[in-house]
Amino acid sequence: MANEANCKVVLAARPRGLPAPADFRLEEEPLAALAEGQVRVDVSHLSIDAFIRTTLETSAYHGSVPLGGTIVALGVGRVRESRSADLKPGEWVFGPLLAQSCATLPAALLRRIDVGRAPATAYLGALGLTTGQTAWVGVREVAKVRPGETFVVSAAAGAVGAMAGQIAKLDGARVIGIAGGPEKGHFLTGELGFDAAVDYKRDDVAEQLRAAAPDGVDVYFDNVGGPLLDVVLDQIKLRARIVICGAISQYGGEVSKGVRGPSLYLRLAERQSRMEGFAVTHFPEALPRAEAELADWLRDGKVCLPEHVVKGLDNFAGALATLFTGGHTGKLLLAV
Repeated sequence: MANEANCKVVLAARPRGLPAPADFRLEEEPLAALAEGQVRVDVSHLSIDAFIRTTLETSAYHGSVPLGGTIVALGVGRVRESRSADLKPGEWVFGPLLAQSCATLPAALLRRIDVGRAPATAYLGALGLTTGQTAWVGVREVAKVRPGETFVVSAAAGAVGAMAGQIAKLDGARVIGIAGGPEKGHFLTGELGFDAAVDYKRDDVAEQLRAAAPDGVDVYFDNVGGPLLDVVLDQIKLRARIVICGAISQYGGEVSKGVRGPSLYLRLAERQSRMEGFAVTHFPEALPRAEAELADWLRDGKVCLPEHVVKGLDNFAGALATLFTGGHTGKLLLAV
């Protein structure tokens, strides 16, 4: 018999720095009767994304979770009950399921997914809005990578970085990934087919990048921000493109109160280059094409994305902290 209570992760205190277990608590609530147009979903997996950290502040681009509120997260799950003609029990869906075991929400907020085309978790990873589709949009729509260009991506062993590098490689670029430690470097060059890897944990990052890209950088896909952005700006070529996807190095404090920006931004003027930020939601018209192409590549083995799965809602805080400490490779998921 299905559980008649919902277990959810709520915000107990606003984190100072890395999220800690004391910042969250688990609560149970009874399941109310469905209203017309609502569905009830047994949550299978949650996507652990950097944007979640920003929602724990008092104000945020993606909205702020109030104290005592359920933590925001995208997820996949299976419909248990439905009072909507659009979704039937047993169907798999993707949407803003939140950090909970059983989501009750309007059917309009959910999208049916085809688990025959790809596993359900792939809709959070290689095909996911915050992962594969974000990488696709950044490479194809923002950077507009051309064959023969030198493409550098930070947080390259993470989900978005790994996908962005593979897509750029498919588009004919020479790809250099920046990641922490020799193991991740071997993952990039050995498993993902990157041309070179730079270890940001060493003291000679600028020298490593110069050796890997002696003629300079055409495109930098930035997921990290902070001092690393300056290192790459100092080595961009004429008419380079800097794509700002995220700045995970800056998410330990209150982003709304300011982050460290680049001190070498004048390299953009000196080298007639541009820096452009984006969010995947700015490109709704491109997303069906992105998902279809990513699904074909995944099926044909042209891209891959390993999954690092943490089990249990009680480990949500640890999973979120892992995202910021580099303790994973590929897509970080929470199995509910």
